[in-house]
Amino acid sequence: MLYFFAAFPVLLVLILMIAFRWSGQRAGPAGWVAAVAVGALAFGLTPQVWWVSQLKGLLLSLYVSLVLWPALLLYYIIDRIGGIRAIAGWLAELVGETGLLQILLAWAFSAVQEGMAGFGLPIAVTAPMLVGLGVSPLRAVAAVAAGHAWVITFGGMGLIFQTLVAVSGVPGAELAAPAALMLGAGCLLSGLCAAFILGQGRFWREVLVIAVVMAGVQYGLAVSGLPALAGLGASLAGLIVGIMLGRGRNARPISRPTPALIGALAVYGGIIIFMTAVSLPGVLHSAVEPFVWKASFEQVTTATGFVTPPGSGPAFRWFLHPGFALSLAAVVSYLVFRWLGLLPKDNGKTILTATWHSAAPATVGVIAMVGVAMLMEHCGMSLLLAQGLSTALGTVYPLAAPFVGMLGAFATGSNNNSNVLFAALQKNVAILLGMPPRWMLAAQTAGAALGGMVAPAKLIVGCSTVNLKGKDGLALRITLPYGLAAELLLGVLAWLILRR
Repeated sequence: MLYFFAAFPVLLVLILMIAFRWSGQRAGPAGWVAAVAVGALAFGLTPQVWWVSQLKGLLLSLYVSLVLWPALLLYYIIDRIGGIRAIAGWLAELVGETGLLQILLAWAFSAVQEGMAGFGLPIAVTAPMLVGLGVSPLRAVAAVAAGHAWVITFGGMGLIFQTLVAVSGVPGAELAAPAALMLGAGCLLSGLCAAFILGQGRFWREVLVIAVVMAGVQYGLAVSGLPALAGLGASLAGLIVGIMLGRGRNARPISRPTPALIGALAVYGGIIIFMTAVSLPGVLHSAVEPFVWKASFEQVTTATGFVTPPGSGPAFRWFLHPGFALSLAAVVSYLVFRWLGLLPKDNGKTILTATWHSAAPATVGVIAMVGVAMLMEHCGMSLLLAQGLSTALGTVYPLAAPFVGMLGAFATGSNNNSNVLFAALQKNVAILLGMPPRWMLAAQTAGAALGGMVAPAKLIVGCSTVNLKGKDGLALRITLPYGLAAELLLGVLAWLILRR
């Protein structure tokens, strides 16, 4: 019975989102209330444990939000000048093979958008482009949902990876390589899924070459201390290689670059240059690194005797945090585009409104989900669940680890929320089984990333932009078999690595 109580907050969130179709911003607070009630009634939650866990959760949510808001703001600025459409049109001129172009849009181009912002926007933006190339609306949504999934963990300027590091307590330097390797396999699986959904499986050789390049670039950037650029850099590299492979006798004449195209490429390129300059060792990095703040927390003990040792919250390295580069880019690009006449004066309110409608609900969901996770961790619920799973599955548990991540993504619509809910559980299972936690966490986040292709919340967003409102269930029927197959292959890979 105690296992059921420990699992109840998560089960409630899953049931509300799956069976009752609640959004994350509604189900999250309900799960939080349930976690408080269960913690108080069955796990000895005290006021001190409550406020320490929730303050940690708020700081972690702030860390996430400082990326989320400026990333979405910048996206809408670029979109309002026509920058996203300009890049898509430019790609259509560069790539002669229509089939390969479709794959690149669904796979690499959508990943570029995920690298900058994410949160469902890649599907919403790219699916209509595929429809314009003759792809059916349902397959367009399904292909992008599958194609962009691999980059989600290192997307959003590394937001989700940084959250995983903060939630799990495993250093980023230790976690980067396993996560990048698992997600490198996910990159190939996402590309193949997108290709076959689009009916372009004959391009599997090109997909293999591009996947190797993207996986390699993502790994190199992640282990070099640049996780914020790993997803974006990898997807850009994939686009370049795809263009090189696609140039042929069917290639169109290349038009003169438009101001919108130049502006969009300049902004994204500037962010990459800035983040690289401040992140790599050197004079600039040494100058900004000392500007850091993190809170310290005392040891807390529940009434039942569960002890959470003293520790610290996430480290806010103000000038190294991706949110600083994104905020700076948003302000500068808005002023420059206004000065150049690319943005009419009345667009400011429209951009802010669009940002609010996208970021505010996501922020509520993040705060609630993180609060649930922190409460469960500090009351011993996550450890108890891990003990139950490790006993039940034993050494074959790695096969199931990606599916746990997928379940969280399916229910919450977010790789980030899945990691927040299940990272502690996966880490504890690994410890109990005597396996390296970093590899189990890598399986968790890779499973949650590819789980994005079956997340109803994302499919709903995509369907809304191709006149398929209320048809997300049909899109899910297309992506579900591919998603389950991909998760199984990730599970086999995790098992082969962890069984040693």
